[in-house]
Amino acid sequence: MKQEKIIKVKNGYFMLFMLLLFIAAGIFSIVKSSEWGFAFLFLTIITLPGFFLVNPNTSKVILLFGKYIGTVKDNGFYWANPFYRKKAISLRASNFDSERVKVNDKLGNPIMISTIAVWKVRDTYKAAFDVDNYENFVRVQSDAAVRKLASLYPYDNFEDDGKAEEITLRASVNEVSEALEKELAERLDMAGIEVLEARIGYLAYAQEIASAMLKRQQATAIIAARHKIVEGAVSMVEMAINKLNKNAIVELDEERKAAMVSNLMVVLCSDKDASPIVNTGTLNH
Repeated sequence: MKQEKIIKVKNGYFMLFMLLLFIAAGIFSIVKSSEWGFAFLFLTIITLPGFFLVNPNTSKVILLFGKYIGTVKDNGFYWANPFYRKKAISLRASNFDSERVKVNDKLGNPIMISTIAVWKVRDTYKAAFDVDNYENFVRVQSDAAVRKLASLYPYDNFEDDGKAEEITLRASVNEVSEALEKELAERLDMAGIEVLEARIGYLAYAQEIASAMLKRQQATAIIAARHKIVEGAVSMVEMAINKLNKNAIVELDEERKAAMVSNLMVVLCSDKDASPIVNTGTLNH
């Protein structure tokens, strides 16, 4: 397989000066009715197609009757063999935002996902001749890469899953972006494309399960919050009983301790404000 070859071509300004001389000589010869007029006119017509421009961050791939001659990357005004065919290929960084596609994550949940990639042409020979259309190739391979990536990781972790995944699509942004960039770079290497950056642009559950998954996330958050509340309440009840015993404020038997613990747990763990009741009698009434 051939590789990119950088070539140098003639300065276009010198050849432009020669072209002007041919035109002037041709006009002078025609006025003087000299047979050289048509010769200079022919040279002018032949020379003219050889001029071309290379703008900054662009290149020209040079072909001669189907044979690859080389690539001109230095920007400027040039002249080359008039029979050369010049194909322009941009070397600028391009931004690609893929369409949102529906795929299944590692746990089988349908999700909507898209990718954003920044890329540029590294090897003009591969981009021009190893693939049919390198821009379309980038689009197709980006979709394939993001589909594969989504199947390797779960969307998110849940406490009821039994085991926790170290990497998830939602939480592990850096790890997932690195994996996507590596996968995309391997796929686009054959087209001479360099991947500068790749990341997930859009991520959400598919519409048919979005509502159910939202309820599941809310339930998980509520359970986690209740767990913290109970831990705090137990700690506060223990501290209250220890303080009462230490300061000898009141002596409580086991039955009264149980009643006190029950009342405090209800007050501390309730999601509504407690309504205090003032007992003006004894503790037993």
